[in-house]
Amino acid sequence: MSRLEAKKPPLFISEPLTRDTLSQSLSLLSGILKSCYGPAGRLKHLHNGVGGYVCTTSQSSAILGHLSVSHPLLRVLMASVQNHISRFSDCGLFTAILCCSLIENFKSLNVASCTVIKISKHLLSLCMDYLKSEACGCRVSVDFSSVETLLCLVRSVLTSKPACMLNKPEVDHLTMLILKAFMFTIPCCVETNAVLGKCVIVPVKCRRVVDSTVLPGLLIETPEIQLAEPLTIKRTCSNMIKIALFSVSMSGDLFNPEEGTITVHHGISLEMSELNQLLNVGKQLINDEVGVVVCQKVIHPSLKQYLKESHVITVDRAGLSLMEPVSRMTGSKPIASIHSLSPSCYGSLKDVCVESFASKHFVHLIPNDTVVCSLILCNRNETAWDELKRICETAEHVLQLTIKEPLALLGGGCTETHLASYIRHKSYSLSTSSFKEIDCSRTQYQLVADGFCRSLESVACSLNHDDGEILTDMFYGHCWFVPSGFSSVSNWSDVVSKCGCGINGNTENLNWRLLQGQFGCPIAQGCPKEPSVKFADFLTLDCFAAKCNGLQVALETANLILDLSYVIEDQN
Repeated sequence: MSRLEAKKPPLFISEPLTRDTLSQSLSLLSGILKSCYGPAGRLKHLHNGVGGYVCTTSQSSAILGHLSVSHPLLRVLMASVQNHISRFSDCGLFTAILCCSLIENFKSLNVASCTVIKISKHLLSLCMDYLKSEACGCRVSVDFSSVETLLCLVRSVLTSKPACMLNKPEVDHLTMLILKAFMFTIPCCVETNAVLGKCVIVPVKCRRVVDSTVLPGLLIETPEIQLAEPLTIKRTCSNMIKIALFSVSMSGDLFNPEEGTITVHHGISLEMSELNQLLNVGKQLINDEVGVVVCQKVIHPSLKQYLKESHVITVDRAGLSLMEPVSRMTGSKPIASIHSLSPSCYGSLKDVCVESFASKHFVHLIPNDTVVCSLILCNRNETAWDELKRICETAEHVLQLTIKEPLALLGGGCTETHLASYIRHKSYSLSTSSFKEIDCSRTQYQLVADGFCRSLESVACSLNHDDGEILTDMFYGHCWFVPSGFSSVSNWSDVVSKCGCGINGNTENLNWRLLQGQFGCPIAQGCPKEPSVKFADFLTLDCFAAKCNGLQVALETANLILDLSYVIEDQN
C-alpha cells in the first residue's frame, strides 16, 4: 500500500490588505487595465503559454477572461467586474480601474476601515442621487425620435477599441449599420410587455469593413446550395410560406446503445425502418403545404431529395444558436420528435431567397414582421474581426439598455472629473448633523472624499497614454487633454480646443488646474445639460445604466475587500 500524505491544515492570512504581495499584484493589475483604457489604449497579446488560441485585444471581457490571478482578493475583484460585464457588456475597464484605485487610495488613509466604508457609502449615495436628478450636469437625454445622440453613443463604443483597426469612414458606416440593425429589432406593434428582437451577426472575414451590411430576416449559411439555381418554393393558397423547425436529428441514425436494449425481429432493417419513418414525415410536411424545413442537426440525403422534388427547401446543420431567432421570427415551435408532428408547430415566412457574400452562400429567410435581422460583419483579418464582433454586440446591448433608460453620460473622462468636483463641493458644505449620522469627524469625511475623488480622476487620467498634461476647468469640472510637448505653457487656453466629451469648446475665459496630484476645488456651476450644436457630431457618450452600475460595483467591491480581516486558504 502506498504511503498517504498527511492532510495539511488550512492557511490563515490575517490582515491581507497590509501584505506587500497584495499591493504589488494590485498595482500590476491596475497598470495592465489602465494601459488598455480608451481609444488610444495599448493592445494586449494574450495566450496561455503552451500554445493554443492567441487573443489580441484591449477589451475588458477578453482580458479578464484570459488573465489568471492567484491572490484571493484579486479573484474577488475580477469576479465582481466580470459579473458586471455579463449584465451590462460596457464599462468593464472603468469599473476595474476605479475599484483598484479606490482600494489603493482608501488603504493608504489613516482612517479605520469601518469608518471608510460608512463614508464611502454616503459618497456613493450622493453620486447616485446627483446622476439621477434633473440638475445633473454630466448627463444628456436620449431622444429616440432623432438619431444624432444615438449615433454618438454607438460611435463612442466603436472608437473605444483600437484593435478593431477602423478608420473614420468605416466607423461611420458601422455606426449606421448597428443603429439600423437595432431599429429592426424594435417591434412595430408595442404591447404592454414588448420584447426586443435579435440581431444575428454573420461572419465574413478577410473582406473590407465597408462591405458589411444589414438585412431584415435571417441568413443561414448553406454551402451546398447554388446561386444559379432558381428557387421554386411551395406556398399556401394565401401566398405565404410555411416553415417547420426541427430540433431533433433527421439523419436516420440508429438508437444509441447507451439508451437501452432493443429487440429486432429477423428480416427487419433498422436503417430502412428509420428512413421510412423520415419519408412519412416528409409526406406529411408536403401534405401540410410546408415550403421550408430547417433542422438544427442533420437531414438524411434521401429525405432532402424527396422534399426537393416537391419544391420544399431544406436547411440542415443550422445549429443551436439559430433555433431561438428562427422560432421568434417565424412563430414556429421547435419539433423535438419525428414521431409526433402537429401542424400547430409550423410558422410562416414572407419570402425566401438565396444571397451570396464573398465565397459564401446563404438562404435568406424573410419574415412578415421584422424583429430579427442579420448583420453581415466584415473585417480584414480574424483578430480584428473577433474584436469587432465583441464591440458590435456591446453597442447593441448599450442601445437596449438605453431604450429602457433614455439617458447617457458624458464620456472622455468628463463625467469622472465633474463628479469629483461635485463631491468635493458637497463634502465642504455638509452640515455637522450629517457627520453625526455617519459617525465620523469632518476631517475623516474629507480625507475619504478626497481619496474617492482622486480615484475618479485617476480613471480620467488613464485615458491619456501620450505623456501630455491633463487639466480640469474650474467652471464646468470637465476633463481637458493637452497634447504632449506643451508641459510648460503659461496659458492653457492656447493649447486645448475642446473638452474630453466634446460638449464644451474653449470659447470662454476658463480657469484651469492640473488634474494629477493636486487637490480639487468646488465647481462654480454645473455644465450645460444639452449638447452644444457645434460639437453634437463629435460628442463622446457613455451608457448611463452601465456606468452607474459600474460605479456602484467598484465601490461596493472595494468596501468588501477593505472589510476582509482573514483569508482562509485550503492547501490540500
